[in-house]
Order: sequence, then structure tokens, then C-alpha cells
Amino acid sequence: MSNPERIIRLKTVLDRTGLSRSTMYRKIAEGTFPGQVPISLHGAGWYESAINRWIADPRRYREDRAE
Repeated sequence: MSNPERIIRLKTVLDRTGLSRSTMYRKIAEGTFPGQVPISLHGAGWYESAINRWIADPRRYREDRAE
């Protein structure tokens, strides 16, 4: 059985990246930060693996728009 992708919420993303909320959303709009994943009608999160890729190399990260 494969390990399902873990989804993390906003507070965890901000804590782990050190970004402000407004900076993070600006980077999402620019395609230089992972986009959100809907998890409920009014909730969203981020794939932990995408956040880890961004943390590993934030200057070179580009969102894969093909997903």
C-alpha cells in the first residue's frame, strides 16, 4: 500500500517557510510557491512534498501548472 500524500494547513506552511501570509499568496500568484489544494468546501491546504521542495530551493521553485 502506498503512502498517501500528506496535506498541511496554512499555519504549518507559514511556520515552516517563515513567509508572511501576504508574501506567500503573492508568490502563489507569481507561480513561485506551491498552490493550494482544496480539502473541503471552505478549507484548503498544501501538499507537504511541494512545500518541502520549495524549502529545499526557493529561488528555483516554479509551480508545475500542468497539474
